[in-house]
Amino acid sequence: MIRAVVFDVGECLVDETREYGTWADWLGVPRHTFHAMFGAVIAQGRDYRETFQAFRPGFDLYEEREKRAAVGRPETFGEDDLYADVRPALATLRAEGLWLGIAGNQTVRAGRILRELFSRDVDLIGTSDDWGASKPDPEFFKRVAEAVPFDVDEVLYVGDRCDNDIRPARLAGMHTALVRRGPWATIQWNSDAATDRPTFRIEGLLELPGRIREFNQADR
Repeated sequence: MIRAVVFDVGECLVDETREYGTWADWLGVPRHTFHAMFGAVIAQGRDYRETFQAFRPGFDLYEEREKRAAVGRPETFGEDDLYADVRPALATLRAEGLWLGIAGNQTVRAGRILRELFSRDVDLIGTSDDWGASKPDPEFFKRVAEAVPFDVDEVLYVGDRCDNDIRPARLAGMHTALVRRGPWATIQWNSDAATDRPTFRIEGLLELPGRIREFNQADR
């Protein structure tokens, strides 16, 4: 039985296209070049932060975030960056009585933005900076499990990455849903990890209410 649904943030709820474009601008490289390197790094199974090293060796992402903020160009996102299915999916899931949460690898600043956008829509908003643990660390998913008022096997974690979302959430004892959007899911979609591990494979969040309903009915 699935009683709670917890969502990743980037490329699950938030389309990060614009924000990664601003990083290309910050580095002073063409956006299409940055995006091409980004995709290559992901396809090779490397940490996405190595993309920045290709253009500026020694690049410190946390330090550069602070520099951007100091000159009035901080990382940010808003309502216009949400995928179109986010609001209706949350509303439908809530109407069906599911407990909802948002938990991802995000900064304190991003956590504030998430609370401005979603405090009325979900029961939990947690970030890696809040908890001092980042995905795929098991401690992150332990924090999620502790925050949800149901057993861990009654939680569905929704994300776009096999490595950061699906595998560690499954190891934590949760059900999982892999949503096909963003660079990670697009590249990983036909891999063994993407086809064998998730409880659900979905093209968009609006599929979730029906899939969860069918799953719960079959579990009775």
